[in-house]
Amino acid sequence: MSACHKSAPTPPITSDSPGSALDFIKDSVFLYSQEAYYWADALPDYATLQPRSFTGSDDLDALSNEVDFISQYEINPVTGYPYEYYTPSPGYAKYSYIDNGATVTALAGTYTGFGFGLALNSNSNTDLRVRYVYAGSPAAAAGMHRGDQINGMNGRTGLDLSVSADYNFVVAAVNATPLTLTLTRPDNSTYTATLNLSTYTLNPVLLSKVIDLGGGKKVGYMVMNSLTALSNSQAAIDAAFASFTSSSITDLVVDFRYSDNGYLSTAQYLDNLIVPTAKTGTLMYNTYYNATLVAGKEQLLKNKYFRDANNVLRNYGQLDYSVAANAVNFAKKGSLNLSRVFFIVGDNTAAAAELVMNNLRPEMNVQFIGSNTFGMPVGYFPLTFSQYQYYMVGFETKNAATQGGYYLGMTPGSSDFPGVNDNDDVTKDFGDVTEGLLAHALNFVKNGSYSVGLKVQSTTGSGRTSNINFDKTRRKGMILDTK
Repeated sequence: MSACHKSAPTPPITSDSPGSALDFIKDSVFLYSQEAYYWADALPDYATLQPRSFTGSDDLDALSNEVDFISQYEINPVTGYPYEYYTPSPGYAKYSYIDNGATVTALAGTYTGFGFGLALNSNSNTDLRVRYVYAGSPAAAAGMHRGDQINGMNGRTGLDLSVSADYNFVVAAVNATPLTLTLTRPDNSTYTATLNLSTYTLNPVLLSKVIDLGGGKKVGYMVMNSLTALSNSQAAIDAAFASFTSSSITDLVVDFRYSDNGYLSTAQYLDNLIVPTAKTGTLMYNTYYNATLVAGKEQLLKNKYFRDANNVLRNYGQLDYSVAANAVNFAKKGSLNLSRVFFIVGDNTAAAAELVMNNLRPEMNVQFIGSNTFGMPVGYFPLTFSQYQYYMVGFETKNAATQGGYYLGMTPGSSDFPGVNDNDDVTKDFGDVTEGLLAHALNFVKNGSYSVGLKVQSTTGSGRTSNINFDKTRRKGMILDTK
C-alpha cells in the first residue's frame, strides 16, 4: 500500500529572501512606507501585503500598482473612503506616486511636451479650447493662445470627447509627434500649428499686469501655473511684485486655477510677499508627521541622504520631526502691504498653491473665486530607490489657526472660503478683463460685490475629464525641498 506524500510547504517570502533588483525595490517601497508614510499605522505587515506580488506592464507600472495599493488603507472618517481615494479613478492613489525622475526635472523648470493644455467649453463635448500656453514652448512658437478653439487634430475633425474613440485619440496625441492642429482665434481667423515634442525651460508666471480701474483702484494680476524651485521661479515672481509695488496697487489677484505642484520653499516665498508687514515673526504654518518619526524611532530613514538648503549632506534620520521643530514663521518680503487678496482657483489648484492660500487665511482677507480645488493638505519628501523616486505622503500642514484638513478641496463661496463659486471661462485669454473669473474680482474691487450675470458654463463636458495637459511631466504635489 502506497503512502500519501505531501509537498514541503513553500517558505514564506520575507524582505530577506533572495530576489531580483526589482523585488528589493518593491520591498523598500513598503518598508519605508511602514516607517514614514503619514498613515503608516493603518498598514498591514509584510507577510500580509506581499510587496513582491505586484506586477504591471513594466517595472514602473508594477511599483505604481504597489503604491496605489498601500495608499488605500487609512480611512477618512468624514467620507468613509480612504484619505487617498481618488473619485475619478477609484483604487488609484490621489496623492502618493512613484516615477523615474520626471518630477525632479519638471520642478527644476525643465518641461518636455508641446506646452499647452486643453479644455472643453460650455458643457460642450465638441468645443475644444486651449486653456494655457507656456512661453518658450512649441505651442507658443506656433502662436497659440488661451481661448483659441481647436477644430482639428492630426487631420481628424469633429472631435467629440463624449465618444470614447475620440477621447482616446486626443489623449494619445500627447505622445504623438508631430502634432498638427487647426485652430480659430477669438477674432474668427483660422490658422494651423504643427508642433514637435520639445524640452523647454518653464516660466511659471504666465502673465503679470496691473489693471487700473480708476478712482485710485489698481489691481495687480498674476497667473502662476506651478510653484517650481526658487532657482527657476524667483526672478519672475520678483519682477511681478516689483511692478505691483511701483504701480501702488490697492488689490492683488493671484490666478492659481492650474497651479497643481511645487515646493514648500516657493510657497513660503510667495506668502511672505503677500502677507501684511505686521505679521512678520508670527506663525505661518505647522507640519505634522507620523508618531514613529515624531518619537525618533525611524531606522530605515537613516540610510537615505539629501542635501539641505545649505548644501550639507544629511540623512533623514538626523531630522527632528516634532511640530515645534518644523514651525515656519512669516518673514515679510518687499514693501507691498495689502489687507486683501483674491485667488482664482479650480479643480487643478492643488498642493503648494493650496498651502499658500491656507497660510494667509488667518492673516488677511482672503477671497476665493472659481470652483472647488483639488484638496491636498499633505505633502511628501522624495525617497530614491535605484532610478525611481517615491513620493510618499509624509506630512500634513495646518495654518496658525490650525485650519487644514481640506481633503475635499476648498469651495469658493462657502463659509470657510468666502468668495464666489463659478466655472472656468476658457473662451478668453488670461488678463482679459471680460474673462469670467477675473471679472468677478475686478467687479468686487470696483463695486464691493461679486458680479451677477457672469456665471460661466461648466468646462467639464458630460462628466468626462477635459483638462488634458500636453506636457508629459506634470504631477500634482507639495514637496519638501531636498536635493
